Amino acid sequence: MRFFMNLSYRGEPFHGWQVQPGDISVQEVIEKALATLARRPVPLTGAGRTDAGVNAHSMTAHFDWHEIPDAGLLRALNSLCGPDIAIHSIRRVADDAHARFDATERSYRYYAVTDKNPFARGLAWKAPAGLDFDAMNSAASLLLGKRDFTSFAKLHSDAKTNICDLRAAAWHRASDNAWYFEIVADRFLRNMVRAVVGTLVDVGRHKMSPEAILDILNRKDRCAAGTSMPAGALFLWDVKYPESIFV
Repeated sequence: MRFFMNLSYRGEPFHGWQVQPGDISVQEVIEKALATLARRPVPLTGAGRTDAGVNAHSMTAHFDWHEIPDAGLLRALNSLCGPDIAIHSIRRVADDAHARFDATERSYRYYAVTDKNPFARGLAWKAPAGLDFDAMNSAASLLLGKRDFTSFAKLHSDAKTNICDLRAAAWHRASDNAWYFEIVADRFLRNMVRAVVGTLVDVGRHKMSPEAILDILNRKDRCAAGTSMPAGALFLWDVKYPESIFV
């Protein structure tokens, strides 16, 4: 039987989501915990691949299990996975449901603070004084729609297409001294969100006009866009699925 696992994790201790030789990953930690409990290998497939240091507020992954899990499985997994991973729920889904391919929408948030905040250290970017968030929102609005985001993608990725349907992109004030950028799309390219944020920050620093982002899109050249922002302030915020796949 197939199940969806909903979890969150702090990205700092891990070299991203995906298993890779020589580096600890979120996927590896959970697969080892599942294998310990099942006494056999249990592959785990995530909704996507977060890069090293990127956090997840809500990640979904699927795995196959031999029986209906009870609360004991959830407690055991949380115990085995350590303090930086929290597994919130396990739900049965259709046997052919897929955490990556059945996702209809994904959202990310990038956090920024405008003053020194020791409690946000490592989880929010310290923005410079005078950053023009109105200009950044004007630029972000020009990204909406189904577009080719090659200029914001990491080079030499294995993506078959660089077309993404961007449904929302805006900076929101969280408090007097804190902001977050929320971006929503059907899919994202590798490093895309951090590159978009870096380009918007150039707009906010008045290094370019908001309209310049259209030229960057049209050039389909990663070198045309801004720098990639630090990973620790980025959160995979949510992944949505059709209710029809849940049993």
